Amino acid sequence: MSLLVVGSVALDTIETPFGKTQEALGGSAIYFSCAASYFTDVSLVAVVGEDFPQEHIDLLERRGIDTSGLVKTSGHTFRWVGRYGFDLNEAETINTYLNVFEQFRPTLTERHREKEFIFLANIDPDLQKSVLHQIERPRFAASDTMNFWIERKNDSLKSLLKSIDVLVINEAEARQLAGEANIFRAARAILSFGPKSLIIKRGEYGSLTFHNHSVFVAPAYPLETVFDPTGAGDSFAGGLMGFLAKTRNFDTENIKRAVIFGSVMASFAVETFSLERLANLDEGEIFQRYRKLREITNFEDFED
Repeated sequence: MSLLVVGSVALDTIETPFGKTQEALGGSAIYFSCAASYFTDVSLVAVVGEDFPQEHIDLLERRGIDTSGLVKTSGHTFRWVGRYGFDLNEAETINTYLNVFEQFRPTLTERHREKEFIFLANIDPDLQKSVLHQIERPRFAASDTMNFWIERKNDSLKSLLKSIDVLVINEAEARQLAGEANIFRAARAILSFGPKSLIIKRGEYGSLTFHNHSVFVAPAYPLETVFDPTGAGDSFAGGLMGFLAKTRNFDTENIKRAVIFGSVMASFAVETFSLERLANLDEGEIFQRYRKLREITNFEDFED
């Protein structure tokens, strides 16, 4: 069953200690779609300007991603300019140019309204709710958010959380949303807002999953080279949701498997700028890293 993602498409200019790229393909919907496309069919809903290169659309379509919901309108494409220091967990935003994304008001086609699996990437929570209300029979919905929306539209965000299955956010956002410094108390508070599960991304330290009164601690895939962490969280969500849409199984153990596949897809995203690595994988590479993560987290009990 195919998966729908609604989010941003951007042209990114990024500097890290290991290089620089200009006007590279980016945005939450892009990284998510590319990662998820290795597991299931993906439909993307987003907006770009008339300056958006056709070569980027061609890349998405080569991955089998449905771009019929990618609207090209008069104006310039959303752009983000950022920089990372040697602490690659934190980006410094130099400039943000919303351009056509500022007026983004997603209206789904009949084909998109029939989707059962939905990921609401980081956009205004009122828009996220609008998209979810357009879905005819949602079976499994997940969302992301950010500190801006937590601060500016807290009530709208909490209203959305009553209608979703999984919230995927980072550690700082979890503490901010819950108003709790302790991450476990924060998780309990967020789950009380409505989502069935909460996944907290922790960058190079992996993730925490809270589901059915259980906690699952997953490591990030160990890498010797991290080139650019942009899009890692969205790639994580793409691997997670792609696997869940493929298997159609939402029990605790399968969500754990999905989290590991999310970590695997994020590990590919950070090895290069943009989609250079993520868009050119084969299934063997993905499962090799999946097995490696299983191996490094497995140990036998001891006898007294």
